[in-house]
Amino acid sequence: MTEGTMRAAVLHGVGKIVLEERPRPEPGPRDVLVQVASVGTCGSDVHYYEHGRIGDFLVKSPLVLGHEPSGTVVAAGPGAGLHRPGQRVSLEPGVPDFTCPHCRAGRYNLCPQMRFFGTPPIDGAFCEYVVVHEEFAYPVPDTLSDDAAALIEPLSVGVWACRKARVGPGARVLVTGAGPVGLLCLQAARAFGAADVMITDVNPARLSLARELGASATLDVRENRLADAAFEPDVLLECSGHPAAIGEAIRAVGRAGRVVLVGMGGDEIPLPLSHVQTRELEVTGTFRYANTWPEAIALAASGRVQLDALVTGHYGLAEVEQALTASARDPGLVKAVVRPEE
Repeated sequence: MTEGTMRAAVLHGVGKIVLEERPRPEPGPRDVLVQVASVGTCGSDVHYYEHGRIGDFLVKSPLVLGHEPSGTVVAAGPGAGLHRPGQRVSLEPGVPDFTCPHCRAGRYNLCPQMRFFGTPPIDGAFCEYVVVHEEFAYPVPDTLSDDAAALIEPLSVGVWACRKARVGPGARVLVTGAGPVGLLCLQAARAFGAADVMITDVNPARLSLARELGASATLDVRENRLADAAFEPDVLLECSGHPAAIGEAIRAVGRAGRVVLVGMGGDEIPLPLSHVQTRELEVTGTFRYANTWPEAIALAASGRVQLDALVTGHYGLAEVEQALTASARDPGLVKAVVRPEE
């Protein structure tokens, strides 16, 4: 590799990732250049790899995936002064335009001009260096590992979902789906004061991990019906994305309950409208997050949320394809992490 270049794992089409040498990015005004340490793999990365699109987001040209990065600041662009070189950071992967009505109202996650890592046409972090606006690089304490600093991103999904659901002390919460986001929603709900959290899944290994991470009850829905569980939650955090699971879970929610749809499944789901109306349920979607990184870092640093416990495999930059297909080979896998320097 020549000076001023870096390695990047580039998606060139469905099921095809090529390790390339690319120019190292240069930080612009108020940007920082970050040497990537760890990048979590996400279901959306897998979906782009397998299908080349998610909804309206279509991969039309070579794309670097990966949007859960941590790393070390190595250089700053003009006007950037928040971070010194050598500062370890967790990166929020979406930078808005700062000026639209949603940004000005604090809902920058809904900015129509959002530039989000690993979402066409914006390159992500399965590479050795990335550039990001300095305000979206957050210092992390030395007590957090590089992997944990990367997983602040999916933890932020859980924090945002709990905020949307107004989870508070004494709440009874149902989490459907014990994948990485479901397990983080579970931990975030506990940290927000939930008294009871039940989590459902079809994978016994993930349900076992959920119990270790604080679930008060687990349910294997291959063998048991949620309707027979005698658990009436105030809050549903739906993380599975499966239409059948969503309908059954909504029917379990008690009067004046809150339903937050976190998992991304099909474009349409059957809604048990009579149940929603007669119980006056609030049903809302959730899209990414806004202003969550400081709280998520604090929860992880305090030990109230365990992030390293979710990591079940490490891969080098030349092994990104293996990382993206690991769950198909290993039913016990929870979170695969790419380490570009390995």
